[in-house]
Amino acid sequence: MADNDLLEPGPQLESSEDKSRLDELIAARRARRDEIRRRGVDPYGHRFVRSHRASDLHTRFDELVGSDVSVAGRLMAIRLHGKAAFADLADQSGKIQLHIRQDIVGEDNYKFFAELVEPGDFIGAHGQLFRTHRGEDSVEVKSFEFLTKALRPLPDKWHGLRDVETRYRQRYVDLMVNPAVREVFITRSRIITSIRRYLDARGFLEVETPVLLPLAGGATARPFKTHHNALDMDLYLRIATELHLKRLVVGGLERVYEIGRIFRNEGISTKHNPEFTSLELYQAYADYEDMMDLTEDLVAAVAREVLGTTRVHYQGHDIDLAPPWRRVTLRDLVLEHAGVDIYDLDSDDKAKALAAARDLTMDKPATVGNVIEELVDRYVEPFLIQPVFIKDYPIDISPLARRREDMPRLVYRFEAFVAGRELANAFSELNDADDQRQRFLDQLAKRRAGDEEAHELDEDYIQALEYGLCPTGGLGIGIDRLVMLLTDQPSIRDVILFPLLRPR
Repeated sequence: MADNDLLEPGPQLESSEDKSRLDELIAARRARRDEIRRRGVDPYGHRFVRSHRASDLHTRFDELVGSDVSVAGRLMAIRLHGKAAFADLADQSGKIQLHIRQDIVGEDNYKFFAELVEPGDFIGAHGQLFRTHRGEDSVEVKSFEFLTKALRPLPDKWHGLRDVETRYRQRYVDLMVNPAVREVFITRSRIITSIRRYLDARGFLEVETPVLLPLAGGATARPFKTHHNALDMDLYLRIATELHLKRLVVGGLERVYEIGRIFRNEGISTKHNPEFTSLELYQAYADYEDMMDLTEDLVAAVAREVLGTTRVHYQGHDIDLAPPWRRVTLRDLVLEHAGVDIYDLDSDDKAKALAAARDLTMDKPATVGNVIEELVDRYVEPFLIQPVFIKDYPIDISPLARRREDMPRLVYRFEAFVAGRELANAFSELNDADDQRQRFLDQLAKRRAGDEEAHELDEDYIQALEYGLCPTGGLGIGIDRLVMLLTDQPSIRDVILFPLLRPR
């Protein structure tokens, strides 16, 4: 094979026409792997001790220049120039250039590198840090160790993929060759760490609650169903952590939170993935006003820690996350944007007539609450760019929230919106066991009427409330959507390492 085939990444393989070319490239790489073995080198090497990461060599160059260093990583490109070669070596932190000269590493070693090492392979290198005459921080390699042979070529011009789903299906390749994608997921980890630090410092206790449940509750959503063979019983993947977390508050754990995976058997879009990550927290002796204060302060604190600012640029919008956020009633916003006074919707018949008149697309029965939610989706959400709390929701779509004493058709509930999508949902928690039982019974009636997302009756949760739940504020934040906001990503798939996709 010509030298040029060794120097550049392989072609992006998308069509059936490329399949034979890929087979040829893999066969050639396997042949080189076998030759590496024949020369007495393990192509799937051993432990290698690094002294520095690539980013360290750049940031500490003035301190380390002239020093002996050891680096390891994947070779992203190789450029041969007679008896010398340059190579770009990448680790998680970034890239560093290697300079390999025959007169330094020796003729046999240089020949091994030039003939058998390719982009995609892993090597470890020992050498001296210097800067080329073109100003490139580099390692003058004195010796190297072969660590792993890659049997597939790196994709060429990854940023130009026509089928973006390939990036999601082969996230390992996406991360390998696209540093910007890798940085998104590093930032995601930092966001979650920052959230934990914030809550831990305020006396919240991180807990774990069950994922497999005999009843799916805590949200209006359709669950995934499975079966436990040994107990011969159906179980559901959780659709929320709410009911178990509030049981813990009943038990005396006054501030609890969980960051965990939630599963909902619903559609897939830029805003929804059937498996996602949620933060839920509960604070004793608090209400939804306290949760508003906590939400805006938490989000702003995380932005400052992770990004260094509360001002973010998201999909063409400049957004300021600094408190205080706007607070407005659901009634006022729907009246402003849709021209509908939700107080006039005092029956399901009126709601159904309005849905027909406005040609609303209803995936659920046209009840008062469901129609109001659809009005918000269509007329209100797209205009909610700056952070805003929408408060005081209809009771029929808020079965776990405390009823407003002055307006019994409404509850103490808010949703936080930023950049045109919901970020958080919270309430003053319903702690009246008899009222909660009746709400569950109303939900069962909705299920019988065809609403598959309505709650089932959870007798054990009612029993927990009968022991007494102190006044409590609860909050849920979508971690994936928060990461989207803070990393300027348009789709939830861009912030989930392995999103669910339809099989090819």
